[in-house]
Amino acid sequence: MKLPGIWLRHEVTVEPYLGVGPSGPQYGPPVGVRAFVEEKTRLVRSPEGDEVISSATFYARLETVCPAKSRVRLPSGRRTAVIASLRHDGGGLPTPDHLEVQLV
Repeated sequence: MKLPGIWLRHEVTVEPYLGVGPSGPQYGPPVGVRAFVEEKTRLVRSPEGDEVISSATFYARLETVCPAKSRVRLPSGRRTAVIASLRHDGGGLPTPDHLEVQLV
């Protein structure tokens, strides 16, 4: 079951992280993503296992491409970066499948 569209009240802009090139980090073109944004400070773990402070989280449809280190612009205009993207897939159960994206 997809995350209901009525919950996707915001739009964030994502520049997906592609890796490191000869001149530094490389990003894909900006993409608008419908999401639910929660600006709340909390302690989370990075993909490397370090404890870091997340200042915001957004929730989007599961097909959203937003790897760690991607750049994100929130509806407020604030620019931030992705700590981790976590897939929540119910595997066919009637739960809202979604991508949780933790931001610096």
